[in-house]
Amino acid sequence: MNPVTTLLHCDPVLLQALKEDITSEDVTTNAVMPHAQKGEAQLLCKEDGILAGIGVFARVFTLLDPRAKTEAFFEDGARIHKGDLLATVTGDIRALLSGERTALKFLQRMSGIATYTRRLADALAGTKTKLLDTRKTTPNLRVFEKYAVRVGGGYNHRFNLSDGVLIKDNHIGTAGGVREAIERARAYAPFVRKIEVEVETLDMVREAVEAGADIIMLDNMAPETMREAVALIAGRAETECSGNVTAENIAKLAETGVDYISSGALTHSAPILDLSLKNLHPIADAQA
Repeated sequence: MNPVTTLLHCDPVLLQALKEDITSEDVTTNAVMPHAQKGEAQLLCKEDGILAGIGVFARVFTLLDPRAKTEAFFEDGARIHKGDLLATVTGDIRALLSGERTALKFLQRMSGIATYTRRLADALAGTKTKLLDTRKTTPNLRVFEKYAVRVGGGYNHRFNLSDGVLIKDNHIGTAGGVREAIERARAYAPFVRKIEVEVETLDMVREAVEAGADIIMLDNMAPETMREAVALIAGRAETECSGNVTAENIAKLAETGVDYISSGALTHSAPILDLSLKNLHPIADAQA
C-alpha cells in the first residue's frame, strides 16, 4: 500500500486492533518472556489461494517493534499453495507473540477476499465486463478490503458516499421519481461527478436514459430482462448489474452485455484463507 495511506488510514486501525487485544498487557507473553529476546517465526500457507496484505501483516510487527523485519517470499497477488513458506519474521519475541493474532487476522481476511475475487474475475475472462466491489465492507476495514479486491483482479466501486452519486430506490422514492432524482443530482453535484441510478424495471430504464444518467445499474433483474435493458440503453449510458451475483451465475450475467457486475459478496461473504505463524524460536541478536 502507499505509505501515506498506510500512515493515515491503516496504522490507526491496526493500533486499535492491537489495543482491543491488549487492554493493559499481554499477561501470558510477559510471564514467559520477561526480557527482550530476538526471535524468528515462519509464516506458512495451509490452503491454496491468492496472497493479499503481506505488507499489512509486516506492519503490525513494526508498530510493536521498529526493528522487526519480515522477509516475504511471495508478493501480493501471487497464487500460493498449501505448504508454502510465505515469509519469515524476526524481531523482539514479545512483539511477535503479542502481534501474531492481529497480523494473521488481517492477512487471512485480505487473502480470503483476494482469493474469492480472483475466482469471479477469472469467470469473466474473455468478456468486456469488469467486476466491481461495493460499500458492503466491514466497518473501519474498507481500505484493507477494497485493496484486497484489487489484488484479486477486481475493481473498486465508490469508496464512500463522498466519492460519487449513486441514486438508489429510497433516493428515488424521496425525490418523487427517477427523473426528479437525476435532475436534482445533476443540479447539485460537481460537474465532474458521474450520475449513477439504480433501476428495477424497463420503464425505470427508459426514464433514466431520457433523464441523462451516466451509469444505469440494473438491480436484481432476470438475465432476459437485463439483456433487453442493455439493448434499450444502446450505449447511451454505461451499464452495471447487481444482486445475487455468484461464481456460478456471473458468466451468464456477463453474456447480457453489461459493462460492469458489482458484488457485495466479494467483501461480506468471502471466507478467510488459512495461514499460520509457526516455529517461533530465539536467535542471536547481531546488534546486541
